[in-house]
Amino acid sequence: MEFLIIIISAIFVNNILLSQFLGICPFLGVSNKLSTATGMSGAVCFVITFATLVTFLINKFLLVPFQLEFLQTIAFILVIAALVQMVEIVLKKISPSLYSALGIFLPLITTNCAVLGVALNVVTKEFTFGGEAHMLGLVEAVVYAFATALGYGLAMVLFAGLREHLSMNSVPKSFKGVPIALITASILAMAFMGFSGLV
Repeated sequence: MEFLIIIISAIFVNNILLSQFLGICPFLGVSNKLSTATGMSGAVCFVITFATLVTFLINKFLLVPFQLEFLQTIAFILVIAALVQMVEIVLKKISPSLYSALGIFLPLITTNCAVLGVALNVVTKEFTFGGEAHMLGLVEAVVYAFATALGYGLAMVLFAGLREHLSMNSVPKSFKGVPIALITASILAMAFMGFSGLV
């Protein structure tokens, strides 16, 4: 039951893009095409999940025992940067078209605050299950990270679909581009607020 609460909460109720506003740069920058948004979502999903796993272990077995918690942010940024380099190398070999389509936004995953935000949430935030607050264990942390990444991907793909649909419609000149994208994002965020009573 705890895992179901974590998953529903991370994907719908506390969506990292639409309720916490983390990772907005790629959300607005890569969401012009559905294919690019899907590829970016996949890359971010992998990086968030794997980075959370690695940073959780580094924090638990290295930083906390040696009382080096003040180095969390720096250590986590270094881990995320290394993982993004790995993803970049793999994408270049496996899917050169997706690699070129993502362009500058792939290295931007390194500075994507959603990735760092999830890693820091896992090690610092206390989660409440059944009225009892406790820190997440390793399996719960990975499930939370993966569900959060799925929520990120869901928001990206929905937004990209809406933007593609809007590009085929006649939008007033003053609203074309970023203004209509921001209005669409705000309406999407309000739609996700409907899930707030779920958990």
